[in-house]
Amino acid sequence: METWKVIYNRYEAEKEKLREALCVLGNGYFATRGAFECCNADEIHYPGTYLAGGYNRLTTQVAGKEIENEDLVNFPNWLPLKFKIEDGDWITPENIKIESYKAEVHLKNGVLKRKLRFTDSKNRKTEWRSERIVSMTHKHRAAIKWELNALNWEGNIQIQSALDATVINSGVERYGELNNKHLETLDKGITPNNNIFIKVITNQSRVVMAQAARTYFYSNNKKINPEIHNIEENEFIAQNFHLKLQKNIPLQVEKHVSLFTSKDEAISEPLLEAKEELEKMNTFAELAKDQINSWEALWDQNDIEITSENIEDQLVLRFHVFHILQTYSANSVSMDTGIPARGWHGEAYRGHIFWDEMFTFPLFNISSPEISRSLLLYRYRRLPAARLAAKKAGFKGAMFPWQSGSNGREENQVIHLNPESGQWNPDNTYLQRHVNAAISYNVWTYFETTGDLEFLSFHGAEMMLEIAHFWSKKCHFSEEKNRYEIHQIVGPDEYHTQYPDCEDLGLKNNAYTNIMAVWSLDHALQALEKLDDLRVKHLLSQLDISTEELERWKNITQKMYVPFIENSGVIEQFEGFDKLEDLDWGKYQQKHGENMRLDRILGAEGDQVNKYKAVKQADVLMLFYLFSAEQIKDLLHKLGYDFDPKKHIPENIEYYRKITSHGSTLSQLVHSWVYARQDRSKSWHNFKKALMSDIKDVQGGTTPEGIHLGAMAGTINLIQECYTGMDFRKDALYFQPKLPDDLKNIKFRLRYLQHWIELELDSDCLRLKNNGNWHKEIRIFVRTKKFIFKPFEEKTILYNNL
Repeated sequence: METWKVIYNRYEAEKEKLREALCVLGNGYFATRGAFECCNADEIHYPGTYLAGGYNRLTTQVAGKEIENEDLVNFPNWLPLKFKIEDGDWITPENIKIESYKAEVHLKNGVLKRKLRFTDSKNRKTEWRSERIVSMTHKHRAAIKWELNALNWEGNIQIQSALDATVINSGVERYGELNNKHLETLDKGITPNNNIFIKVITNQSRVVMAQAARTYFYSNNKKINPEIHNIEENEFIAQNFHLKLQKNIPLQVEKHVSLFTSKDEAISEPLLEAKEELEKMNTFAELAKDQINSWEALWDQNDIEITSENIEDQLVLRFHVFHILQTYSANSVSMDTGIPARGWHGEAYRGHIFWDEMFTFPLFNISSPEISRSLLLYRYRRLPAARLAAKKAGFKGAMFPWQSGSNGREENQVIHLNPESGQWNPDNTYLQRHVNAAISYNVWTYFETTGDLEFLSFHGAEMMLEIAHFWSKKCHFSEEKNRYEIHQIVGPDEYHTQYPDCEDLGLKNNAYTNIMAVWSLDHALQALEKLDDLRVKHLLSQLDISTEELERWKNITQKMYVPFIENSGVIEQFEGFDKLEDLDWGKYQQKHGENMRLDRILGAEGDQVNKYKAVKQADVLMLFYLFSAEQIKDLLHKLGYDFDPKKHIPENIEYYRKITSHGSTLSQLVHSWVYARQDRSKSWHNFKKALMSDIKDVQGGTTPEGIHLGAMAGTINLIQECYTGMDFRKDALYFQPKLPDDLKNIKFRLRYLQHWIELELDSDCLRLKNNGNWHKEIRIFVRTKKFIFKPFEEKTILYNNL
């Protein structure tokens, strides 16, 4: 099996939308689904082109309510390229007999290729090859190359090349009742050089996009100038080319496209720029050469080599890296965009940014820290909106939204369609304030990995302090418990948004949220210790944080309430969770399988998941994902709770394992992580489930709407940090290696405090090579042994002997 190509050897119409999501090509600026160039949106196909951060808001009357949603806009389709023979129908995969088929995503160079042989209704046999590039080198460019070969016939053909702005947002069926036409056409036409162009604007956010395209033809290495018929409709511009195809003499077709928007920097006007950029483009071959060079540089920095029992593991791991790099790259850094939960691969979650961006930071922190910095600046620029949200809710500090889009307001849906029941229900998951803690966590881990004190001083510490200020005011002191509490909250689980038979929203004392609030407060105080005294003075004055307030923070970090299940070491998911009803798991797993959306299933039965001890995804277990056993022990001991990691972590894992439905792709990877120190075979078993979750669409139809970027990033993190035991804290780099039996070897590069380090790990040996930097020597701990690692030094450490 190839480890650099994802290959499909059969055309299967029922899987086409899944493959379109998995075959997306992007460059961090825009992305286009892997649909056939000849196909429009229908039940089988869904072409889509998405601009990073390209949002628009529309209002709809639904279930008696007027609701406004901000969507990731499906911008004009630049792909359309189709052909027909003589006076026949336009060729599509559905109206021909496909004799052989192969589609390949070339991960090494970011190219999508197809090759098929087919027979039409008149028994004419044709070979059809295509290649597609969305340029990583030139972010405004894309291109398609076709080769058509008449195998047993010759005759006239017609080829149409178009730009199509008739597109709407219809990629997610459950959004079907919502308004979905986001574009108005401003201009279209043909340039004096016979290029086509179209210019559109989003009807609320007023983002302008211009596209320009030209189409070339070659045969026997000679350029052909065919007869052209131009087609102009309201939102559509096309050219029909009339050519003759000779038997066994291939015809090459190249379509070059340029794309600009009003959000771009250093431009005059999008259409002018698109036209000029098109004139700079040469051949497909030259664009492909640049593409190879750009992706080679990306892979040199980001590739992860593994040796395992199944070579497919290596392929899919690279596939995940590939999609992360296509979603956010160096092209994204100046764009003021976050990293969306479902990539720019489809319309699920509307391209919004959630807490699961935290799963992508570990990769970027050690490979491209400038990307991590850019993602954090996306949050920093929305700090004023978070402050306003906190103020409106009656708090101080910053309350970041559960779903973020263009300007930092809360983009969570007011009501949400249950596709199992067909009913619209209130969506109260916005009460997941733990997104605040995730942002603080991302700031701190970025700082610990990079040592970027400038960012911490001018941006990061301000966010951490404002988030801590929010937690301080969100907490209230219980005289009865003699502890601080947090009410009206929802944890990562999402199944439970209120207590059964209770009208009040939210829960009391979600353990994950309470502990993460403590961590946020403690690390905001640690951030102050890193800063210059004058900067601290100015920050505290600017944010109106008094000495008394800082003392309150310290007190909360010692007296926060964490619920435990009685007579056990099991951390209770939230106060009262253990009093909920037991669910008949056998009944539902037999009918729906292991990965279930119980909220939808029970809702369709007239029941509610709030009543049951049932978990969608890891909630309490996220604590053991983010923190080492030593760290969680220290956190809880500081709060006055007796917690023995060796005894109580396995107890917690086993308790929640039995009641988790894995209704989220994040769930399996978190379970894999927490098993890594307890049961390596189970850890690898769950890792494989997480690894294959998108490529096999284990959630049953969700991946066609957009990949699950957090889960993809999490599988990378499992290899790079979990199984190596790599951690960044206390100004040192730590390793606690423990490989599963199925994983024989890991190799990758990482950047720590400006040092580029090559790492190789097997079952007994850790090899490190420092490629040098101007930075001073660094401290490394393997197990408990300390090493000083100097620039250009190499070390081989037999870690089982330590």
